[in-house]
Amino acid sequence: MTYRHIFGPVPSRRLGVSLGIDLVPLKTCNLNCIYCECGRTTRQTADRREYVSLAEVRAELIHYLAGNPAPDYLTFSGSGEPLLHSGAGELLSWIKNSYPGIPLAILTNGTLFSNPEVRALVQRADVVLPSLDAATQEVFKKIDRPLPALQIETIIEGLVSLRREYPGKIWTEVFIVPGLNDSETELAALKRAILRIAPDWVQLNTLDRPGAIADIRAATRSELERIADIWQLPGIDIVARTPAGAKLDSARSERESALLETIARRPCTLEDLSVILGWHINEVNKFLGILEEQGKIQSRQQGEMVFYEQRYQSENDD
Repeated sequence: MTYRHIFGPVPSRRLGVSLGIDLVPLKTCNLNCIYCECGRTTRQTADRREYVSLAEVRAELIHYLAGNPAPDYLTFSGSGEPLLHSGAGELLSWIKNSYPGIPLAILTNGTLFSNPEVRALVQRADVVLPSLDAATQEVFKKIDRPLPALQIETIIEGLVSLRREYPGKIWTEVFIVPGLNDSETELAALKRAILRIAPDWVQLNTLDRPGAIADIRAATRSELERIADIWQLPGIDIVARTPAGAKLDSARSERESALLETIARRPCTLEDLSVILGWHINEVNKFLGILEEQGKIQSRQQGEMVFYEQRYQSENDD
């Protein structure tokens, strides 16, 4: 069976071995974040509707879970904002009724929780992972490039309401873009917002691979540690790469070989590899991260395009 709406399982930094569920077409989102590793948003919208068939998603999950070990998490994620799908709550309830032993996570940009219907639909999820990259409208517009109607204060209030109503875990991710949201003023505003939201875990993250625009860089480890020291928040952590575990060794070896053989012939973009290999774009992204960390490949910027190519070890690498 060819899977169009689920991908993986892939190694996740935060969720172990995660089977992804993608509920919207590639790049359907109400934000156009400058750091997004899936590229620019091509369908920027606030419309909540049935973007993909829930019947198809259910059929794929039934087929996969009947013949494979259960993942650590089933995760609403992918190449856009999953909560834009109007049937997300219906699917979530079906999963929890059909597979109660598998935890379910929702990776979201956090912008929709001012809507009581959206807060209600996530109630049975085990963990919600919303992003919060800014606490002032000026910086929010620079980093996340939202639709004009989106206001950061309304988004923060929605997350505060979610915390009040939702019984599960909330892990808030703050994506640091040096020069934009790491000033003294912005960090103070972010800390105030985080204290109001009161998540169970705060995760500091930064760029791993090239984002949607070229002229941003990753924060260094020392820069992230400085922010953690300034905030002095309980439950704060710097999200580090998690290598694929033993459960993925066989599959990982085969996939790494396929990916390396492909880019050994010619440099490829993320989109090229997704088409050539027939993998979901997020799946490609995860394995590119592993191979870059191992020093087996490297990325090269050419205009607005990012190409991945094989990295040959030199004497200086020894």
